Amino acid sequence: MKVIVAKSSGFCPGVRNAINMAEKTLAKEKNVHSLGEIIHNKDVVQKLADAGLKIAEKVEKIKSGTVIIRSHGATAAQIQKIEDKGLKIVNATCVLVKRVQKIAKLLHNQGYKVVIIGDKGHPEVQAVLGSAPDIAVIGSKSDISKLSKQKKLGVICQTTQSPEHFAQMLAEIAQTDFTELKVINTLCKEAIKRQSCAVELCKKVDIMFILGGLHSANTRKLAELCQKYNKKTFHLQNWKELDKTILFGNNVAGITAGASTPQWVIDDFVENLRRFDNKKIRK
Repeated sequence: MKVIVAKSSGFCPGVRNAINMAEKTLAKEKNVHSLGEIIHNKDVVQKLADAGLKIAEKVEKIKSGTVIIRSHGATAAQIQKIEDKGLKIVNATCVLVKRVQKIAKLLHNQGYKVVIIGDKGHPEVQAVLGSAPDIAVIGSKSDISKLSKQKKLGVICQTTQSPEHFAQMLAEIAQTDFTELKVINTLCKEAIKRQSCAVELCKKVDIMFILGGLHSANTRKLAELCQKYNKKTFHLQNWKELDKTILFGNNVAGITAGASTPQWVIDDFVENLRRFDNKKIRK
C-alpha cells in the first residue's frame, strides 16, 4: 500500500524536552516520580516506567525523592506542597504552558475575569486554573452562560485547541453582556501546523490514520479535524490496534501523529502498512 506521512507530525519540542529531562533524571537518580503521566502516550509512559519512573496522581502520595513536573504543568499550590515536603523538583513544563499560566495571572491582576477556552478535565487547563482565582473554562457553547454579568473579560486558550474552535467560542463570547474584551492568542503554533498538515493530507488519501494516545487532547483534535474531510479516519495508538480488514479496497493511506507520539511508533506503523498486501485479505 502506498503510504504518505504528514509533513509535520510526532513529538513537539515541549514533549521532546520533557522526555529528555525524565530520561536524564532517571539515569542519575533512583527514586523518581512524575506528577501524573508525563505525556499522554501509553507506549512512552510504559518505557519510562520500565526505566524506574513512578507515577503519582497526588503530591500527598510521594514520600521522598525527585518529582518531575510533566509537560502539562502543575498548579502553584502543587509546587508549594512539593517544596514544603522537601522534595527535589525537575520542572518539565512546556514553555508555552508556562506562558499561559503567566498570562492568566497577569489578566487577573489587571482586573479581568479570566476565561480559558479548553477542556476543563485536561491537565494543562487544570494547571492554569491554579494560576488565578475563579477562572471560567469554556469548552462549548453551553458554558457561555457562566460569563453573565462579567464586565471585563480576559480570554486565553488551551494551547492544543484548533484556531477554528477558538474563533467559534470567541464569536459566542462576543455576544455576552460585557464592556471590555481582551483576547490573547495562546495557541501552540506547532499544534496548528500539525492540524493544517493533517487536514491537507487527509483530503488526498483513501484512508487516514491518526497515531497517538486516546487521552491525548492534541491527537484527538487531529482525528476530529480529519474526520470532517475523510470519513475513513481512524485514531489508533499503534500498529497492534489496527483491524486489518479496514484496509481492503484502499490504495493510498495517510498518516499523522499527535505531539506525544514517538517516532518509533510512527515508523513501525508506516513500515507494516507499506508491506501490507490487500490480496491476502481477499483470501
